[in-house]
Amino acid sequence: MGWIISGSVIGVLLLLLILFVIVSYNNFVKTRELRNNAKSQIAVQMETRWDALTSLIQATKQYADYESKVLTDVVEARASVGRNSGVQELQKDENIFTGALSKIMAVAENYPQLKASGVYQQTMTQVAEYEENIRMARMVFNDTTTKFNRMVVVFPTSIVASMFGFKSEEYFQVSEGKAAAPGWN
Repeated sequence: MGWIISGSVIGVLLLLLILFVIVSYNNFVKTRELRNNAKSQIAVQMETRWDALTSLIQATKQYADYESKVLTDVVEARASVGRNSGVQELQKDENIFTGALSKIMAVAENYPQLKASGVYQQTMTQVAEYEENIRMARMVFNDTTTKFNRMVVVFPTSIVASMFGFKSEEYFQVSEGKAAAPGWN
């Protein structure tokens, strides 16, 4: 009779352990997917922001050849980002965009009529909105990354993480150019 109780206790403990591993694994997968989704949202907003800048460049074809060349170079410098892009690729694209935006703003300074145009103002407003969307998506991404990384290092989920190969992930960092980003007007 004693061995039945001991066997039952061991069986229940084993079942609880298996249940813990399954729940922990599913939480890792769910959090990783939330993180991937947040990264994808950042990439989508970055692509849309580039599209807005490209439409501005198309609208400025009437300006001097030099400025047109500068603006064309900006479009050609555009990096391709997507859901499968890593954090470093997204940050590299962010730096390219900041440089491109600075060049466009410099061209606009030389042509007050361009800066005063509705297309320029509308595009800069859109870019500011996309910047805010990217900022919010980065916050979600970094919050989700924090949750994921905490699960990787905190006992007892760290055991499940090592069993299934889950590793700590990178955060988005503030790029050097963003600390002193130019104004939109």
